[in-house]
Amino acid sequence: LGRAALAPVRAPAHVSGRPAAMAQAEPKKPFWKKVSSKVPGSAKAIPPPSPSRDKFSFESFESSIGDAFSEHDDDSRKSAQTPRSASSFAKSTPNLAPSDDGRRIVTPPTESVTKPPASRHQRSSSDLAETASSAARTGRTSNTSGSSLPSVSSSPVKPTPSRDELRMQRFQTLLSAPSLDLDALRTLSWNGIPAPLRTTVWGLLSGYLPANPDRRTATLARKREEYAALVEQYYGSRTDDANQAIFHQIHIDVLRTNPSLAIFQQPIVQEIMERILYIWAIRHPGSGYVQGINDLVTPFFAVFLSSNLDGELDKCDITSVASAVRDVVEADCYWGLTKLLDGIQDNYTFASPGIQKNIKTLRELVSRLDKPLQMHLETQSIEYLQFSFRWMNCLLLRELPLRCVVRLWDTYFSEVDGFATFHLYTCAAFLMTFSKELRSCADFQAIMLFLQSLPTSNWADKEIELVVSEAYRLKYTFHDTLHRLA
Repeated sequence: LGRAALAPVRAPAHVSGRPAAMAQAEPKKPFWKKVSSKVPGSAKAIPPPSPSRDKFSFESFESSIGDAFSEHDDDSRKSAQTPRSASSFAKSTPNLAPSDDGRRIVTPPTESVTKPPASRHQRSSSDLAETASSAARTGRTSNTSGSSLPSVSSSPVKPTPSRDELRMQRFQTLLSAPSLDLDALRTLSWNGIPAPLRTTVWGLLSGYLPANPDRRTATLARKREEYAALVEQYYGSRTDDANQAIFHQIHIDVLRTNPSLAIFQQPIVQEIMERILYIWAIRHPGSGYVQGINDLVTPFFAVFLSSNLDGELDKCDITSVASAVRDVVEADCYWGLTKLLDGIQDNYTFASPGIQKNIKTLRELVSRLDKPLQMHLETQSIEYLQFSFRWMNCLLLRELPLRCVVRLWDTYFSEVDGFATFHLYTCAAFLMTFSKELRSCADFQAIMLFLQSLPTSNWADKEIELVVSEAYRLKYTFHDTLHRLA
């Protein structure tokens, strides 16, 4: 009785409102609802490492987790629920071929039947199209994981334009513009002008040619006709008593102009130079002809004639050049020389005040920049007038090879006052280039012999670029100071 009283009393099955069979068969539901669909960001079971791989790689880690921020999770879940055959999966999946060092190299599938949905780490169709076009240009292709593979396309790869080709394109773009930007042309020409365009660019920068391209042809024709009229008007007076001395001096100087180049020893070329110099002297009585001006014609003649030749200038036989071409070159040389001398006219007037001023400034500049050289020159009684007068009068044409002078004049034409102001700083940089050699000369004679035959015969554009770069630095460091002192 006592045990029966203590035993728990169980209610019959019909009291709870459910049949007894249903109560026994229904399992107990958990409190937390189990979601069978894929939850973004949920971790997947990591498969055991492959025997061909020694380490756990980033690729296997990436494939073991979902992307919680992917915009295509719903599509991924739908795609995962769609059954796929083993053959279609093998065709649409890249092959993973183990390499020698244990890494797997992804090779593109041979045929793609079903494209897997894009994830965050995969590229969109527009990105893949852009990659394909880029690969066609560079000759390489890229897979979805970002690794570069050799291109299987047989189309040739377009070579990258060289520096000279790019500069030529920039010059042509400027010159073909409806309104020429002279400042941009000066900036571009400072580091050198391509040889095929040098004739046009020199004419534009000197003011001989107009900036408007529509007027250039007519202006050239008019200027050449004017020069032909000047020759017809004045050249016959060279035998007059008042002009015989001038023409005789011109004739003597032309015969010894640039003897290192055979082109200037040909009689027809010498006649051309005599006409140019004589017409200029008659047209400018304030200065007349001065020795050294004959040297200034040679860069113009070399540049303008070379633009009409197929071969080298020094091997040219001037008699093989058509007379019409020779007339054009002669007229262009005259107007180019006229524009040049208009900016340095005071170098060739009485007592050469422009040259005297530049020599004084050159001495002051070297004394500030290279004190040991200045003291050595003073100790050996070297006067700047003894060697730098020719530098100012002939613009270094007797100190440098003609090819270097042409490159130097590219920079001079690019400067607003290149043949006057910038030339001064070029002479200072040029002199200090040989500071060590000059200080090693023991006496006056050794210094003067060295300055009269400087070792520049093997110079090229590289050496000239170093000199003009130093001259540029000197100008923008000392120009204002020296101008106030003068």
